[in-house]
Amino acid sequence: MKRGVDRFVGLAALCLAVVALVLIAGPGISRQLFYLTGEEQPLPQVSGTVQLLFNLARPPLRLANDVPVAHAGLNPFGVNTFLQNEADPLKRRLAMEMVANAGFHWIRQEFPWEDIEIHGPGDTMDRRHDPPRSSWEKYDQIVDLAEAHNIEIIARLSNPPAWSRAAGDEAGTFAPPDNLETYGDFVEAVVRRYQGRIRYYQIWNEPNIYPEWGEQPVDAAQYVELLKVAYTRAKAVDPDVVIIAGALAATIELDRYPHGLTDALFLQQLYDAGAAPYFDVLAMQGYGLWSGPYDRRMQPRVINFSRPRYIRDVMVRNGDAQKPIWLSEMAWNALPSDSPLPPGYGRVTPEQQARYAVLAYYRLQSEWPWLGVANYWFLKQADDRERDLNPQYYFRLLEPDFTALPAYHALGDTANLPPVMYRGYHQEDHWAIIYDEGWQTVDDEQAVLGRYQQAMVDGAGASFTFDGSNLWVVTHRGPEGGQLEVTVDDGVPVTVSLYAPEPISQVRVPLAQGLPRGQHQVHVNAHFDLQAGPGPAIDGFVVARQPAVWLRRGVGAAALAVGLVALGWLFGSQRRMGLSTSIHKHGDRPVEPAPPS
Repeated sequence: MKRGVDRFVGLAALCLAVVALVLIAGPGISRQLFYLTGEEQPLPQVSGTVQLLFNLARPPLRLANDVPVAHAGLNPFGVNTFLQNEADPLKRRLAMEMVANAGFHWIRQEFPWEDIEIHGPGDTMDRRHDPPRSSWEKYDQIVDLAEAHNIEIIARLSNPPAWSRAAGDEAGTFAPPDNLETYGDFVEAVVRRYQGRIRYYQIWNEPNIYPEWGEQPVDAAQYVELLKVAYTRAKAVDPDVVIIAGALAATIELDRYPHGLTDALFLQQLYDAGAAPYFDVLAMQGYGLWSGPYDRRMQPRVINFSRPRYIRDVMVRNGDAQKPIWLSEMAWNALPSDSPLPPGYGRVTPEQQARYAVLAYYRLQSEWPWLGVANYWFLKQADDRERDLNPQYYFRLLEPDFTALPAYHALGDTANLPPVMYRGYHQEDHWAIIYDEGWQTVDDEQAVLGRYQQAMVDGAGASFTFDGSNLWVVTHRGPEGGQLEVTVDDGVPVTVSLYAPEPISQVRVPLAQGLPRGQHQVHVNAHFDLQAGPGPAIDGFVVARQPAVWLRRGVGAAALAVGLVALGWLFGSQRRMGLSTSIHKHGDRPVEPAPPS
């Protein structure tokens, strides 16, 4: 009894301390707590701060932020589209124009198997019309429009036709086919038709939840078999395609049927079943639900925007640290306050939806170097039939009549800004880097992930903006290494020699150290003897940021020590009592946040 009272008193004292801090410090501390808890009202911030302390009592996650990751340093701005549902080709054209105007580089667009091979295997004539027409027709237009607007397609290959199962739709409209090779035939047909035009293919969607695997328990081993067939058949046609695993739904379910299986456990089962060789990118959903994008509380049975960190931990522990995570869907739901629909996806105002979306893109770029593309869910529906039937309708950026909502404008303002390279290990093809014509892509087994940029002209230049205090280039050194001339923020150029007596690959060479925290512009010129052969190579960059001054001083150390002592006492009492820290619902309605520091 006394221990329970002590625990209660300790937690109450901690809560009172946080309340006092919020009241005394005012809006300033409240804004900072938003970037810790994802909450914007004082009481949820107090609760969130206490919950956040328990993060320190759990084993640390393995995120491998300093490991080079393929397909991660790309333009992150993508959006889900349902262009196949627009009956009017002119509306498809207008939708693509609005995607491009908002600065999105990607669309995640479904190529439904049931809408391409409608009547039987290999049959791509659509006889639902009179006269019949090619079922490829509208998908060809979508690909043409994407190319015209410099937009890349992530083609989602899912929705099997009823004819692919002996039980038809009684097995579930999303159930896999009886013969997986028939799906392989479909995958091969799509890849062959769009070879050189579509590079990224996603195999299925949310295989860990009902009803995406049909009227049966979800089965990781079965999905791996389907993934293997798709990967093998696609790569046989076009070795350059990038295969994305079916997006894992963020869920805490454990029953496999009729609900599904939590994403982290399902992913481990995928690895156990041998999935690793059969995907290049891992995909998951990235919904924030009841709290903002800076909710840093890590509780396995609570879903928030920090959940990709759990999935990354599973990947690293299974030796897959060099693969990225992409978010197939990401958004907050702007369900009207007077709607009779249940707020199953959370509820924010349209203005909050816009701010959260912008901050989410900022966080994933600045904190998670292993996360690549994030696709907003979604652009628009073809009509408003779901307005009063499904809260999912209120994720949209545009109304069916193309009226733009606040989130569309906010993301447009953000996606059109110049790119920045943030902390972490980044490949030479990071989207922030601008190379002049003096560089050439070289495939080399000695390179990080097998490829680098090499100077072919003396004076070849590259430039970018980075956010950090320290910068290294990953390069090669050798007898004919040449030099790099580096200029930071229009300062005095500094020459860095790449000479070494013997060839050395994957060397980190410092370019800038001890800069003020914030954004800096860097320009690199390669110099070398043209007669000696190709010049210096850029094999990647590493950006780091020094801790804030107060953390490097005794005040920060003392504060951290006091916090850890208090946490140890509180958590030790909690463990002795065997009490749970799980929270199942967060938050209240947010107010205007400050921009991240």
